[in-house]
Amino acid sequence: MEKIETIEKFEELVQNKDAFWLVKHSVTCPISASAFDEYKQYEGKNNAVDTYYLTVQDARDVSNYIAEKYEVRHESPQALLFVHNNIVWHASHGQITAASLQQVSEENKL
Repeated sequence: MEKIETIEKFEELVQNKDAFWLVKHSVTCPISASAFDEYKQYEGKNNAVDTYYLTVQDARDVSNYIAEKYEVRHESPQALLFVHNNIVWHASHGQITAASLQQVSEENKL
């Protein structure tokens, strides 16, 4: 799992990856910590899809860029599945579980 800290790095992913997960989270929020733990559990069991994250305190410009470019409201925590430069699924807060991420991956044949 790699941390994304710049718009340039994010755009590199979009241009070079067919599919990937990105989770936005806050280091000061307990709900975000729980969602990030679920994401790490999913990542630990799944090698088919690349996983990335950003910390909103460190990369707010990247988070805002994604929200504006893809017209998806910023939330934290927030899980986003990108497939061919489109967000095909996103969720926030308690909807982010290892099981939900796995289910979405399977539904998208990843």
